[in-house]
Amino acid sequence: MSGLPDTITSSGQRARSELLKAVGYMVCSAAMFACMAVMIRLASSQLHAFEIAFFRNFFGFVFALPLLMHHGMGILKTDKLSLYVGRCLIGIVSMLCGFYAIVHLPLAKAVTISYSTPLFVTILAVLFLGEMVRLRRWTAVGLGFIGVLVIMRPGADTFDGNTLVALTAAVLSAIVAISIKVLSRTEKPDAIVLWTTMLWVPLSLVPALFVWTWPTGWTWAWIVAAGFFGTAGHMFWTRALKRGDASMLTPISFMQVPIVAVLAWWLFDETVTAWTAVGAAIIFVANAYIAHREAQVASRAVTDAEISPETQKR
Repeated sequence: MSGLPDTITSSGQRARSELLKAVGYMVCSAAMFACMAVMIRLASSQLHAFEIAFFRNFFGFVFALPLLMHHGMGILKTDKLSLYVGRCLIGIVSMLCGFYAIVHLPLAKAVTISYSTPLFVTILAVLFLGEMVRLRRWTAVGLGFIGVLVIMRPGADTFDGNTLVALTAAVLSAIVAISIKVLSRTEKPDAIVLWTTMLWVPLSLVPALFVWTWPTGWTWAWIVAAGFFGTAGHMFWTRALKRGDASMLTPISFMQVPIVAVLAWWLFDETVTAWTAVGAAIIFVANAYIAHREAQVASRAVTDAEISPETQKR
């Protein structure tokens, strides 16, 4: 019996270490995706959003090839191909909606709406992952949706229908987050990245052909950079979700909002409206509370071997 406290302590330390790694990966992911959004906006001066999405995926696959060279073809062996295809079909529609919103909305507004994703992730995590959500977290979810409405302002004279496109991207992105969490139970993070980037290239080519224009000059640099930042962000994201609960980690990526706001002000002379700022603050508070509650639950689970014995096997 004397060894039990040491075992529990060691397990708790491992769990905290994994949590810190997950948080670090998600922060890096937020920074990468923020830079990708800026590259998309720069490229949009010449290219349609759908074509930018294709080039982001094409060059993203190019930057992912070293992973294939490192692991060998064996990493592509899977019995989850149908799940990959379904996840990528949803993901590509989410991407097209998201890119369209980035091009046609103020950058900070488009990105802020995308951060309603954690609200939908919480709901889907209950339905499909069996995660426990109590009243206070449901209240936080409701508060987050109020923030979304503050930003979108339906019924107001300034309402922009493109915000609905951004919201659609957020809903679909939540489904993607849940699917990645399911895949990460058996699939390696690099395998998820490789399969996703491979499938996204042909899937995104189809809509791009209808609006095709060959890029010239600096636009090539922007779309290549978008591919790099997108793949890097995806790699960090899958590693984060491998180590922590989707509903806890996804809100941390909210750091992308202030990064994008500063870059949009600096590069495009865009300012953040009061409505966007207030809505973003509400969404952030809701997401922060969701993350806080998840951390508390995780902490209790790893410090009592009898409460959560499965935690010891992670």
